[in-house]
Amino acid sequence: MLIQSVKMALKSILSNKMRSFLTMLGVIIGVFSLVVLVSLVSGASGSITDTISELGTDQVDVYVDGVRGLPISLNELQTDIAGLESVALAAPYTYSPATVTTANESTRSIIEGTTPELAEIQGIKLEHGRFFMNPDVENNTNVVVISHEMAVDIVGRSDCVGEKIKINGRSFTIVGVIEKQSNQMMLLMMGSPYICYVPYTTLVRLMPGMSMSVTGFSLSAQSSLDDVEKEITEYLAKRFPGEEDNYEIYNESEISDQMGKVTGILSILLGGIAGISLLVGGIGIMNIMLVSVTERTREIGIRKAIGARPSVIMLQFLIEAIVLSLMGCLVGIGLSWFAMQVINVIGNVSFGLSLTVVAVAVFFSMAVGIIFGLYPAKKASSMKPIDALRFS
Repeated sequence: MLIQSVKMALKSILSNKMRSFLTMLGVIIGVFSLVVLVSLVSGASGSITDTISELGTDQVDVYVDGVRGLPISLNELQTDIAGLESVALAAPYTYSPATVTTANESTRSIIEGTTPELAEIQGIKLEHGRFFMNPDVENNTNVVVISHEMAVDIVGRSDCVGEKIKINGRSFTIVGVIEKQSNQMMLLMMGSPYICYVPYTTLVRLMPGMSMSVTGFSLSAQSSLDDVEKEITEYLAKRFPGEEDNYEIYNESEISDQMGKVTGILSILLGGIAGISLLVGGIGIMNIMLVSVTERTREIGIRKAIGARPSVIMLQFLIEAIVLSLMGCLVGIGLSWFAMQVINVIGNVSFGLSLTVVAVAVFFSMAVGIIFGLYPAKKASSMKPIDALRFS
């Protein structure tokens, strides 16, 4: 009986294709909006999370630029601050844009000056070679670790350890190549798709006007980042009394958590907005099902006269409403997939449909079909055979 009801529902829907399509349009738009918007938020959230993870979520970042007291020296960072009880590792960093040239190519890149500890703090993984070492920092050695993207685009191949490049006209030896990264958006915001790491002391001497004083550094924890944050706050309060507004401390794990909450709320908000379209689509289904009941009143009367139970009549119209809603859902999912492919090509991204959102869309479409098809189905099943047969 169920299969027969589905067949009858499909026959009824296909007998008036344009009307059925217009009825499904609300559901199609609702599902399309829900799946695309939430999938985009989910994809963007994943990209941001990956970027934050690559930058390091198990660390505390400190900026002390602008303090009026005696600035922090590299030696102070490596002895006093790194020697704090809760701190496992400490690494300075400073950035500067520079021109990187090879025999055939020239480009702008972000140059980060730091020490070997940063690789461990941020979990930097190397595809080839090694990160620079403490002797390189102590001797201001002209060595550089470059990104995979720079190795491929500028040098010509990823395995380019030992090759020479020039940074602002000075020759550097490539000692390592970092694995391919996903934080290109962050780098582009800084002004270049490429990044190079050089010893802190080397960058200071390379860039005119750059001071050896440490204005930014990263810390990893012995056990808890909260302990690091608390201890470095106390240290800086003593080191720079009354200048709390001139330095900033960021617990990266908290930033990651907050980002997750923001994107989660955004997904719910956009999903709710798209859900309104589904409700509008449901009203359209109820409207057309009431019209269908009116058009088929004599058919209902004949079926009841020959013994059809009210439950059978009700099931037939309810299934028709559900099938109508699910067909709209499938079309909406198909259009969503196509839209995501277009977005991926145009935006050079790799977002995909969220299977969870697709499942939610199917569930809500079925719910819409049941809720908004229940009243017309109930109305059809409660008709008296004699009144239905007299209808003209």
